[in-house]
Amino acid sequence: MPLEFKETESQFTYEVSGTPIWSLNTEAYIRELDQALSTHGVLVFRRQSVSEQELVDFSARFGPLDKVVRTDWASTSHAEITRISNMRNADGNPIGGLGSGELDWHSDQSYMPAPATGAILQGVEVPEDGPQTYWANLALAYAALPEATKRRIDGKRAVFSYAKRVSKYDQEKTPEEVRRKTPDVTHLLVNRHPVTGTSALYLDPATTIGIEGLPEDEGQELLDELTAHATQPAFVYRHDWQPGDVVMWDNGFMLHRRDAFGTDQNRLLKRTTIRLSPGQHIIPS
Repeated sequence: MPLEFKETESQFTYEVSGTPIWSLNTEAYIRELDQALSTHGVLVFRRQSVSEQELVDFSARFGPLDKVVRTDWASTSHAEITRISNMRNADGNPIGGLGSGELDWHSDQSYMPAPATGAILQGVEVPEDGPQTYWANLALAYAALPEATKRRIDGKRAVFSYAKRVSKYDQEKTPEEVRRKTPDVTHLLVNRHPVTGTSALYLDPATTIGIEGLPEDEGQELLDELTAHATQPAFVYRHDWQPGDVVMWDNGFMLHRRDAFGTDQNRLLKRTTIRLSPGQHIIPS
């Protein structure tokens, strides 16, 4: 059965229909989806009924899966699945991570030397009136930059610091302690797609602390300008969750964030993290 790709109101997010994802087990299906992911950035599968094993099996077709580092956020039966939830068990303990607060624009694992850029989220229990999740396309954002800005940033490397990110939710560790375990890394601000040759920004406002070769204030000002440009409505897709939704995206050229929501609204999402192929996808280095 052929897959159907329906463009959403954004110019880079497509809803995929035609067959449930648990049956997408042929090389032809996966190749078609992988190509769409690497060029568009976000794929949406509505109203899927998927077990944890089926979610893991589907995700693994696109590359090796990372195991969850924080065991208190991990599924009890599959170490490759992160539970993102504000819900608690019968003992009053959280069943997942990230609670109900707002999450600012970020790119997953950008603070790592070789980040895993593939991600899949499954909406298991979602409030009827939100929160929404947003994705910003950094390839479209780069294409719309003035030529002078493109010349200014080409070849420049941004500094990504896990210490900056972790400081927002873990006040017990000092930046020095965090840097000893997870040193700062640099990535090119502009990456080129290995297949199409198109260019894309690589940003993470939650993690970047400067640009190599520029004074701290000048580098941060430039990063702020690029972020403001990249997160304009023209480059952003807003996803209104329905139960059973599965969303996959490519962190190599996407930012994402979510709204805050009430603590009385139960929300449970399950996530896998995929090491996508560098031959088909942008992998920051």
